[in-house]
Amino acid sequence: MTTVDGERRLAAIMFTDIVGYTALTQRSEPLAMKLLERHRELVRPIFSKHSGREVKTIGDAFLVEFNSALEATECAVEMQKALHKFNESAIERVLMRVGVHVGDVIHRDNDVYGDAVNIASRIEPFASSGGICISEQVYDQVRNKVPYELVKLQPRELKNVAFQIDVYKLDLPWEAGLKPESEESQHRLAVLPFVNYSPDPNDEFFADGMTEEIISSVSGISGLSVISRTSVMSYKRKEKKVSEIGRELGVGSVLEGSFRKSGSKIRVTTQLIDVAGDKHLWSQNYDRELDDIFKVQDDIAGKIAEALRMRFAGEQGPFRVHTENMEAYALYLKGRSLWNKRDHDGVLGSVKFFQEAIRLDPDYARAYAGLADAYSVAASFEYMAPADGYSKSKEAATRALELDDSLAEAHTSLGCYLSGDWRIEEALREFRRAIELNPSYATAHQWYSDNLREMGLMKEATEEIKKARELDPLSPIIRLSEGNTSVVSGRLDEAIAICDKLIEDEPTFAQSYGLRSYCFMVKGMKERADADLEAWGKLTRNQYGDAYRLEHDKRSLWYGEKERASSIIEEIISKVGTPLIWDMDVAECYAILGNRDEFFKWADKAISAKVISAAWLRSSLYFDKVRDDPRFPEIFKKLGLPY
Repeated sequence: MTTVDGERRLAAIMFTDIVGYTALTQRSEPLAMKLLERHRELVRPIFSKHSGREVKTIGDAFLVEFNSALEATECAVEMQKALHKFNESAIERVLMRVGVHVGDVIHRDNDVYGDAVNIASRIEPFASSGGICISEQVYDQVRNKVPYELVKLQPRELKNVAFQIDVYKLDLPWEAGLKPESEESQHRLAVLPFVNYSPDPNDEFFADGMTEEIISSVSGISGLSVISRTSVMSYKRKEKKVSEIGRELGVGSVLEGSFRKSGSKIRVTTQLIDVAGDKHLWSQNYDRELDDIFKVQDDIAGKIAEALRMRFAGEQGPFRVHTENMEAYALYLKGRSLWNKRDHDGVLGSVKFFQEAIRLDPDYARAYAGLADAYSVAASFEYMAPADGYSKSKEAATRALELDDSLAEAHTSLGCYLSGDWRIEEALREFRRAIELNPSYATAHQWYSDNLREMGLMKEATEEIKKARELDPLSPIIRLSEGNTSVVSGRLDEAIAICDKLIEDEPTFAQSYGLRSYCFMVKGMKERADADLEAWGKLTRNQYGDAYRLEHDKRSLWYGEKERASSIIEEIISKVGTPLIWDMDVAECYAILGNRDEFFKWADKAISAKVISAAWLRSSLYFDKVRDDPRFPEIFKKLGLPY
């Protein structure tokens, strides 16, 4: 390829970027530089194979020029293949996004300028990790010439580009993430956190309360999927365009709002925005006297729900305010925010907020449901003794249902307790009832999926966890559950991809490292498995040092270090019943060693203590040496589950 200074010509432009490189630089600059150099060594030789000319590097990005759109696209695919192969055995992965556009460029001083360069750089961020996005101009020239499906995304508004350009993604087999946008997204809504414009920062809870109540209200509209509060609250105080938020959440419409108080009066402003066209569908101001804050919330949320019902032609379910106590309501919201973190301090801290909300309003059903959920999670994650946690969960869930039998959260809470008590069929009925009452309640879909997984109904479990993910796409715990479902189904590469994205978005979420470590171990990638186990240990060691040592010892047995077996098992037995170490851990060690009699003895103890997972028994390689024993199916009979 020859270039002449000042020449204007038609060219294909490729723009690349390494995913998460800035965060990696902050974590370890030497490692970031090492990976950047390795990345360049891998991809640079590929440019020339497709007649590409490297124009320049911009930090971790490449700008490359090609004679044709097909050459640029084929080069992009080969680069992603090379990186994918590298990542299969690398401890630290290199994930890249690629954007390709074709158009006029101007050559000057060994650089290129023009709309083609700008558009390629704007298209690249729409690609997922390990993915490629192309413009409609490239699509016209490469369709039917590349061996991958080309999926059209929703219309995009590109920054500093005056005209609309359709964007397509190559459906590559190793990509992670959500499904491409489709017509289904038109019936998906996100209610963004309301902005507090009042001078008093104490009014912030009212703005959060409006968000919560509107989500609760519009979730009752049939045919409309409403994104969970967990995901939308992550956008609070973030400056992002609606089109970008819509793409990340996979929604067709976004509801924005603000709140301003002046004396005894308030004004709530709302606007519904079409994501694809980035245009207002309607807007409305609500001026009220602030004589009864909950009456105002009820009134405004109801009117917004009615407007949306007419917009989406669905039926409106019942809506009501669940407490008249302003302080109790604020405490409930704080409790849910902590509970969603799922870590030790968050879950146990949420208990105190829910308890205080109940003290202020003893008839607050949602606070009882929140308390039940906190105890259930504390028991299942072993932040407290399971028997104690599940007992308290049952008491709180029962009280919530006594107060309000039509509350989806309460049925979900009872279902969670029942699953912890191994009454799976009863739990499934409660989850189904919760979903019937509120189809947009993501936690109900997640826990329903978890229980279907225990039943061995993997197709149904996969469908439900996908529904949960669609409703709450940024929830770490739902994404982790999706990864667990992939592991139990034997889709290890899919689970690794889910964990990769989760770690990219939530680098301190410890459980994702633990799950990915197990996947690497099963695939025989010991170095990467050990590195992830170490990362999990660093994030959890202050609270769960024994759990880390236990998992490390299990791996030692798995890798054949049997000379330490007796001392390992004796130490584990001495700690059974302490936080995070239970009878099933001893059973796993004996299963790894192939000591069948001891395995079944301790498995029976685990059944009695209700600290056993049928899905794990079916799928984990730890049990390969005991599965052919005729006593193995008996475990499932004792649990009342199919094998």
